[in-house]
Amino acid sequence: MSNWTDYLASHGARFHIDEATQAEDFGRTLTADELAAGFVAPVTDLGLIAVAGEDAAGFLHNQLTNDVEHLGTGDARLAGYCTPKGRLQATFLYWRDAEAVYLQLPRAIQAPLQKRLSMFVLRAKAKLRDATGEEAFAAVLGIGGAKGEAALRAQVGELPAAPYGKTSGEHGTVIRLADAFGAPRYLWITSAATAQAAFPALTGELALGGNAAWQLAAIHAGVPQVTQATQEQFVPQMINLELLGGVNFKKGCYPGQEIVARSQYLGKLKRRTALATVENAAARAGDEVFATADPDQPCGMVVNAAPNGQGGADLLVEMKLAALDEDVRHGSAAGPALRFQPMPYQVDAALDALDL
Repeated sequence: MSNWTDYLASHGARFHIDEATQAEDFGRTLTADELAAGFVAPVTDLGLIAVAGEDAAGFLHNQLTNDVEHLGTGDARLAGYCTPKGRLQATFLYWRDAEAVYLQLPRAIQAPLQKRLSMFVLRAKAKLRDATGEEAFAAVLGIGGAKGEAALRAQVGELPAAPYGKTSGEHGTVIRLADAFGAPRYLWITSAATAQAAFPALTGELALGGNAAWQLAAIHAGVPQVTQATQEQFVPQMINLELLGGVNFKKGCYPGQEIVARSQYLGKLKRRTALATVENAAARAGDEVFATADPDQPCGMVVNAAPNGQGGADLLVEMKLAALDEDVRHGSAAGPALRFQPMPYQVDAALDALDL
């Protein structure tokens, strides 16, 4: 374990090993109400690829679904990396500084994605490295809820004013993400020493969660993450990535660009991602869901899932829009029912009009 995870363990933060990533998951399962009140979550299952060199932005601009060349140092964005058939191999949160462009993604898929991207560098002056364990990025804290903003401001001072804004300084990097539960949600990336110094004050004000709590907050923000279980399952629009600013339809070509553009402009989208709850805490990304009206064919797939602290799990579910007003079940047509909840942003008329 790193010094940061050693610190967490020595200070009584409960944890278990996530077998998929071999990452320690600290903290306890939190409910949506606890997240809404205010939480801090050490995030240990995300990795970081740094792409440095004078051609780094241009190289990534030609690989990802979003604009990298015009990204300012005070901003962060979402993006996808697709196969030539337009299917997502990964989704990223990315930002840049004077030294590099940084791509954050699940640790479980980082190594093969980094290797694949490196294959296409060719003559570009760009070099990829695993920056996950570097001192400046050793600790990653997710913070949100009603009390989160004030608690974080007390540690770092200036905070980004709007979602996907970024501030950097001696305290590290703070990125404001899409809001959840009506409150800002932040990712604080810093050194182990800085995180250790701030941790007692943060946990004195906020509920302590871990990876699952951070994932639950992202689910309620409607922000998807492609994981090992869902690679190459979705085009970006199926998981609402373009609604979150993760696809730029005016930039140049990238792998799968023609398919993504065709999905956007030719015909009506028939699949989207919705927010749901199911009485099964073991629900996982990649699980299929079924409408009882058509029990032999899955109508969708779980994109992300996290235990909700009430015996079940909250989900982002990619599915046929036509099935949204039907009886939809997890795992099989005889499985537990999905209860759909409002999304935090406008999606499609069929989803917006759903009687929730």
